[in-house]
Amino acid sequence: MRYRDRREAGERLAREFAGLHLANPVVLALPRGGVPVAYEVARALAAPLDLVMVRKIGVPSQPELAAGAVVNGANPEIVVNEDIARQTRLSHADIERLAEAQLDLIRDRRRLYLRGRAQIPLKDRTVIIVDDGIATGATMRAAVKAVRRHGPARIVLAVPVAAPDTLEEMRSEVDLVICPNVPAYLGAIGAFYAVFDQTSDDEVIRLLDATAGPPASAR
Repeated sequence: MRYRDRREAGERLAREFAGLHLANPVVLALPRGGVPVAYEVARALAAPLDLVMVRKIGVPSQPELAAGAVVNGANPEIVVNEDIARQTRLSHADIERLAEAQLDLIRDRRRLYLRGRAQIPLKDRTVIIVDDGIATGATMRAAVKAVRRHGPARIVLAVPVAAPDTLEEMRSEVDLVICPNVPAYLGAIGAFYAVFDQTSDDEVIRLLDATAGPPASAR
């Protein structure tokens, strides 16, 4: 299965929710690529749309090696990769210090995208976390762990395409997995889209505005 673009992938993913009875759902997108997909799911479910923003915390000597991840900015959650932290001799205090720069970026992005809207409470709700695909799953795992700490009733992982091994590993971390396309071999996520351009900031803002009405500054 190959999708035309993220919008078609979102429409296809949204159809997977037909017949499911999800109590008090809220859809969380991983920006930027997850937003067009999540928008279609939120629209089909008449559910609010918000963001779960994840930034990697790189080891100073090896920035591509993740010692952890920080999720969201209003009430930040730091998820530590204990194996990497131990191997690189980074304490939790070290990782918290390294997270500050990433938190600043998250706060800036959240202000840009949400334009004054508060984060939607997740406690006792069905939280549907959406991205445009999953390869290694590192970012999604961090998002799931952080969301779980907010006390949702259920967590649903929903993506249009995913690597089979990663998806199987993640089934135990959430309450429900929805993925209509699980190829025997994934390779690159973009290979399963005819158009896989970078999602612009303007598109993210437009789609979030469309589900939430005018920003606080315009009321």
